[in-house]
Amino acid sequence: MEVQRIIAEIDAQIAKLQQARSLLAGAAAPRGRGPGRPKGSKNVSGTRRKHKLSAEGRRRISESQKRRWAERRKALTKAGSNSK
Repeated sequence: MEVQRIIAEIDAQIAKLQQARSLLAGAAAPRGRGPGRPKGSKNVSGTRRKHKLSAEGRRRISESQKRRWAERRKALTKAGSNSK
């Protein structure tokens, strides 16, 4: 009985080693391109359009960001003067 158990363990180890070998051999083999769609394939959702921001939209975003920066500078100077 002891011999049968040893043989079964050896067979299990051989199976694990063969699996590891096949994984390593597959990783070493050069693969195709990479993940993603192949070059030249059509976009499923159709052609994508670029979103253009109007001059008015850019101006509004710029002004609101400048307001945020000013508020932050104001809060930092107020916090800095309180610590003295």
